Amino acid sequence: MRTVPDRFEVWAPHARRVRLAVGTDVHDLTPGAGGWFRLAPAIAARYPAEVDYGYLLDDDETVRPDPRSRWQPDGVHGWSRTFDPAAHAWGDGGWTGRQLAGGVIYELHIGTFTPAGTLDSAIERLDHLVDLGVDFVELLPVNAFNGTHNWGYDGVLWYAVHHTYGGPAAYQRFVDACHQRGLGVIQDVVHNHLGPSGNYLPLFGPYLTDAGHSTWGAHLNLDGPDSDQVRAHIVDNAVMWLRDMHVDGLRLDAVHALVDHTAVHLLEELAVEVDALSAHLGRPLSLIAESDLNDPRLITSREAGGYGLTAQWSDDFHHAVITNLTGDTTGWFADFAGLDALVKVVRDGFFHDGGVSTFRGRRHGRPIERHTTPRSRLVVCTANHDQVGNRADGSRPSSRLAPGQLAIAATLCLLTPYTPMLFMGEEWGAATPWAFFTSHPEPELGRQTAEGRLAEFTRMDWDPASVPDPQDPATFTSSKLDWSELSDDGHAAMLQHHKDLLALRRSHAEFTDPRFPATDAIADAEAGWFRLDVGRLHVMINFTDTEVVAPLPGTDAETVLYAHGDAEVGGDDVRLGPYAQLVLS
Repeated sequence: MRTVPDRFEVWAPHARRVRLAVGTDVHDLTPGAGGWFRLAPAIAARYPAEVDYGYLLDDDETVRPDPRSRWQPDGVHGWSRTFDPAAHAWGDGGWTGRQLAGGVIYELHIGTFTPAGTLDSAIERLDHLVDLGVDFVELLPVNAFNGTHNWGYDGVLWYAVHHTYGGPAAYQRFVDACHQRGLGVIQDVVHNHLGPSGNYLPLFGPYLTDAGHSTWGAHLNLDGPDSDQVRAHIVDNAVMWLRDMHVDGLRLDAVHALVDHTAVHLLEELAVEVDALSAHLGRPLSLIAESDLNDPRLITSREAGGYGLTAQWSDDFHHAVITNLTGDTTGWFADFAGLDALVKVVRDGFFHDGGVSTFRGRRHGRPIERHTTPRSRLVVCTANHDQVGNRADGSRPSSRLAPGQLAIAATLCLLTPYTPMLFMGEEWGAATPWAFFTSHPEPELGRQTAEGRLAEFTRMDWDPASVPDPQDPATFTSSKLDWSELSDDGHAAMLQHHKDLLALRRSHAEFTDPRFPATDAIADAEAGWFRLDVGRLHVMINFTDTEVVAPLPGTDAETVLYAHGDAEVGGDDVRLGPYAQLVLS
């Protein structure tokens, strides 16, 4: 296992001299090997467990926060505060973990999940998730960023829990409360870039490189001089969430932006460390990659030459479902029109697995080995923070789909034997938008963010006039869930549909069978019906707003397990009313 740095120990190879400020005290740190500076243990022992501190570099008299700060009570420009993760009296002793396979994920953003927007207020809504029937809560990034509200992907201090959410102690209370209710916790972490404000890490060491830039700025230094400690900064951060905060898995943001030319890629190194930690803790730990590469090597075992991650997101599933429900073929949806695209995604996992991607103007992806790769290694959804928030107006599918179409999206997501994920509020067809919002205190940065947001939509043919100002506080407040919607009959019916589907998924092993050959699909694109075959179970769906008749999947007598909408079995056929769905055994 990796060695945890001592208290008041900092890696600062860019500095000749480092001083520690604790209150009115200032101490020179002793330089050591590899660019590390340390405070004598006898002096460190004088200070209480909780104390504010920071570092002064060379002759600069400005106190800088600790790159590994656990707590920034006054924001990312303020002093750091020590935090003892062992001080929490955990009540999850009976929690033995949860493997990802067979599970269902619920993605939420702490700041907009409840009116208060805190970790403690989110605990009050956990019973709703238990009643719904999900297995994991996935939190959007909670690392410290500048400002009061943000998606979380502008973080600059990866070890600190954002102060407006309640800080690290509140985070431990949240995870503890989840575990005591049988819910696992997955934390979204951003290790591919640093935010534009409050990033002092380059003053300490070569965290970034001039060798390349992504949309978000300079690449992390993963393979240049002194990159070993940068990689350790990332791996140790992952271990912190899993070990100190009792988290069950990490969602790794945009791993395609991790540029690493070393023989052992950072992702493989991370997977090795997490597997070792899992063995030590005695509970499953999952790593889920977000990647637009459609490269199955991410989820291929290390013994077979892959990186050995637990799972990766499949945007192709989202695109195939949403395109066939909305008819939208702009931008990245261009190749997914027609039910044949949905059939391919259900059968093969990826749509783009080596063929031409029109949006990219080139071949894209690589085929999945169907006989050795479990379907559970692909996380699928019909809504998530990106696909909702990156629309011009932040509108959800509920704003442009009929209730029956929303029900179809839920059926496909929850009954196809991948690992399904719901986005907060999706279970009741929430009408509230979830837009892109920021709170950069710097006026110029705020202006640049707003202008950059407008420029993003030129390729998607969306009206710039519909793009809300991300800096407007109303953009943030209007993105909060409206829990009073649950009292509406239409929203309550959609919630019940999700509960019924999740109960069906839990009661029939076919819907969690990860073997690729166990699942097939067929469609009549002209008539508009689609059939999912999962072992001896069959899910019949009418994608049209008119009645269709489809043949029964076999000659044996069929038992109706679940019906949504006007549907019935008669003779050798199934009659499906507009947007109707039928599950047969």
